[in-house]
Amino acid sequence: MIKIKLFCAAGFSTSMLVEKMVEAAKGQNLEVDIQAHSHANLRDYINDTDVALLGPQVGYALAKAKEVCDPVGLPVEVIPMVDYGTMDGQKVLEFALNLYKKKGE
Repeated sequence: MIKIKLFCAAGFSTSMLVEKMVEAAKGQNLEVDIQAHSHANLRDYINDTDVALLGPQVGYALAKAKEVCDPVGLPVEVIPMVDYGTMDGQKVLEFALNLYKKKGE
């Protein structure tokens, strides 16, 4: 089970994207746990996450997120604006899975 967490300003705007990602994962029979949270709570989830994604609206916080995530080997990146804006669950899922694969290399 791959645990993917999306972090945005309040944890609400990514909820729709989470649903789209879950649908895409089901279509591929992937075992994933995808959740949305406020980026202010990132530190609370680092030990229970395989990939952390930031919503574009909090992309400014990437450097700070890397300070928290890098020491524990947790990949963290900003969701591409186009994929976020179009709520493309398949592309964001692929983005997350690629980060997960890179982590294992």
